[in-house]
Amino acid sequence: MELDKDLRSIQETRALIRQAKRAQSVLAGMSQQQLDQITAAISSAAAEHAGRLAAMAVEETGFGKQEDKQIKNRFAAVTLYEAIREEKTHGVLAEDREKRTIDIGVPVGIVAGLVPSTNPTSTVIYKAMICMKAGNPIIFSPHPSAVNCILETVNVVRRAAESAGAPAGSISCITTPTLEATNALMRHEDTRLILATGGGAMVKAAYSSGTPAIGVGAGNGPAYIHHSADVRMAVKRILDSKTFDNGTICASEQSIVVEQRMESAVSAELRAQGAYLLDEEEHRKLSRFILRPNGTMNPAIVGKSVDTVAKLAGLDRVPAGARVLVARETGVGPGYPYSNEKLGLILAYYVEPDEEAVLRRCVEILEWEGAGHTFSIHTEEEAVARRFAAAVPASRVLVNTPSALGGIGATTCLFPALTLGCGAVGGSSSSNNIGPLDLINIKRVAWGVRELEQLRGGGSYTTAAVPDLEELVQQILRRLKV
Repeated sequence: MELDKDLRSIQETRALIRQAKRAQSVLAGMSQQQLDQITAAISSAAAEHAGRLAAMAVEETGFGKQEDKQIKNRFAAVTLYEAIREEKTHGVLAEDREKRTIDIGVPVGIVAGLVPSTNPTSTVIYKAMICMKAGNPIIFSPHPSAVNCILETVNVVRRAAESAGAPAGSISCITTPTLEATNALMRHEDTRLILATGGGAMVKAAYSSGTPAIGVGAGNGPAYIHHSADVRMAVKRILDSKTFDNGTICASEQSIVVEQRMESAVSAELRAQGAYLLDEEEHRKLSRFILRPNGTMNPAIVGKSVDTVAKLAGLDRVPAGARVLVARETGVGPGYPYSNEKLGLILAYYVEPDEEAVLRRCVEILEWEGAGHTFSIHTEEEAVARRFAAAVPASRVLVNTPSALGGIGATTCLFPALTLGCGAVGGSSSSNNIGPLDLINIKRVAWGVRELEQLRGGGSYTTAAVPDLEELVQQILRRLKV
């Protein structure tokens, strides 16, 4: 029975690729205006259905909060659209008449879009929009635990795109998700690019597929509260960020790091704003539920309320209304589960003797799990922010802002995106907040401006000028001495 399911899903995937290939030939011939009309239609439809799709996602997955998922859906539908509306992605992008070059944007081709269960509907809206803006068909591979809300979101954006002129097959989705189907999609010779958002194993599979891929690593970002910071605002921003959609955004803070002289003030402010600081016994109890035996994140804590996590771990003294569970940690790596990424309402809390030790700890956390992703700092001293930015292995350094929302470009002026590249240090092909310009190739046209003689001798080369008729006559007369 499972074999039949696998075969059906592979056959479906191959059929979707054939249809997408036909769509690609049509999209490639469209004008920038036509692609923009399709993108605008997706934006409008996704915004209209943002609340309904958010409710479906929470009901199906059990992750996050409906009101926050609605904000994420609107972020993908509206904020992203405003950022890309005037971008040129197709045809002549730039022309330099002095240097005699022309840049022409061309679509990369069929894109495989992997969709996680933590942000299922917003990811579909976002990836569909940047692909259509760039003129690429996209085939989604849904997470099995979020297949219904993903399929419905795909239908919403597909109908909108086709009503605006997109050919059939421009946006589609595997309806029977299996590992075999996803691998068939990623490895197919007609698939040109993979947008990999999901667990570490799936992202690694994308990179080892033989198809170019843009993936996201773990977002295990530390947040440093410097002694110059407004502690109340720093804690507010961190808790606002961590509690947004119950911590399911990969750019959300995973650790708070402070100097010893700041411990008292920061701890008091955490308690005042609704965080619950675990004692040693509670620390041990909860630590057993953060990771699975294979060392990966336990899905039972992902996107769940504090009450749910506390009951799971047998924590019976956590007050009703507690916003986040905070655990003092002293190490990083194996044996220190709080030092890992936790896409839920759990924060590690490191207290270091001085700023140098803070910097070492932040680098250590990122290098253990989170290299190339995101680091946040709260400080009123620009020089400190610049110093840490130069030293930490992160592609996004966020200053005085909620990390989850700053990283995706909601509370900062970074490009609005739900796929955050981690750069080479994080095993990613890009360090960008991924947008349409990451999904095109640029064809370059260049006229010759130098000849071989110039390259050999370094001197100028000029062709002999042809004199006019009167000058030619005078030359002949002079030679004849007439």
